[in-house]
This record gives sequence, C-alpha cells and structure tokens, in this order.
Amino acid sequence: MKQPLIGVVPLVDEARESYWMLPGYMQGVEQAGGVPVMLPLTDDAAALRQLADTCDGFLLTGGQDVSPALYGASPTPQCGETCPARDAMEARLLGLALAADKPVLGICRGIQFLNVHLGGTLYQDLPAEHRSVANHHQTPPYDAPVHSVTLTAGSPLWAILGKDALAVNSLHHQAIKTLAPGLAAMAVSEDGLTEAVCLPDKRFVWAVQWHPEFSFRVNEDSRKIFKAFIESC
Repeated sequence: MKQPLIGVVPLVDEARESYWMLPGYMQGVEQAGGVPVMLPLTDDAAALRQLADTCDGFLLTGGQDVSPALYGASPTPQCGETCPARDAMEARLLGLALAADKPVLGICRGIQFLNVHLGGTLYQDLPAEHRSVANHHQTPPYDAPVHSVTLTAGSPLWAILGKDALAVNSLHHQAIKTLAPGLAAMAVSEDGLTEAVCLPDKRFVWAVQWHPEFSFRVNEDSRKIFKAFIESC
C-alpha cells in the first residue's frame, strides 16, 4: 500500500538566507506512516498547483508571525518578524488544498494562518493583549506539558483522544482572537484561548496551537493526532 506523500511547508531563516526544518515535523509524519517532503518557498501558481495535485496532504508548520495586514490590522510594537513570502505561499497553497479537499494539519503558526486565511483575527502578542497565568511560552524541555486545554465534546479531536481535557506543551506569543467563520473549536485553554480547530465540512482540516512535533516521542495523544492526519491522507 502506497504511503501518503505529505508536503511540509518550509521554515525560513531570512537572516541566514536559508530554508530549514525541525526534525520533529518530518519524524512525526514518518512514524505515523507518511512520507514527508519539505516544499520550496514559492507562490508560483503553476508550481503550487502541481504540488497540490501531487501531495496527498499538507503540514503547515510553525515560524514567523502572520502579517497583521492579512486580517486588517496594523503591527503593534510587540508583533514579531513576519515573512511575506511565506504568507503568500501558504495563502495560495491552502486555497488549492481546501478546494481539492486535501487533508491539512496546522501546528502553532499553522492554526493562526488557517484562522486568518478563513477570515479570523489574532492576538499579536499575548503578554500585551491577553495576560494570563497560563504558560504559553515555555522553556526546554519542549516536550513537557505546561498548561491544560478542555476538549470540545463531540469534536473529532475529542473522539480520537477519548478524553475531556489534555495537558499540552506551548511555545507561542500569538493566538486566535476572533475565530474564523466555518471553523469549529476543538479545544480551549484554561485562560480561554482557542487552541485546536477543524473545518467540519472538509475531509480533514485540523490545526493545534501546541506542539505535537516536540512531544510525539513521549506522548501517545500527539502520536494519535499525526496518525489521524496520515490516515485521512
């Protein structure tokens, strides 16, 4: 049986003029039975259409902040580095994937970009805009859980994990502010942030704010998320 081919959006280091990848994204896909391939950074329509046709699913990775211009806001002083080339690529690629009903899994920036692409907004900086005692920016080890989320009863994530609450790792300073039309929340943090979403009318479009790519080696729930993604492909 052919293993599904998963297109993984590249991480970008503009200071070093390089594309790179955290092993956990690739290894998380591999251990679940997929074949990951890091994509080029391009918004060329023909190239992305060929990739959308060829790949069986797509993984939207973490990285730079999503440009506030995409949700009609001006950058605040706390907004971090953005990557216009990546924003442009992901907008085109995600549009193609959704139109073709190809499975998509978003992680960290991935949930933020999915939400913005579909019409939602973001907190540009949680410490400045959504103060909380919950730890959303942990220090190593990055596979250790630091706060909890409540799973939405009846949601696909609740169904595969078989539990009402989940302890998660966390490393982000932006998050969903206004949930996009069409998205359904699958998990909410103890301080009220939407931390997992899905598109109910698609075969598989999930995204999480936490980091299964760091925790899948030690956490069965993280492995189940990757497994559900690959099985849908």
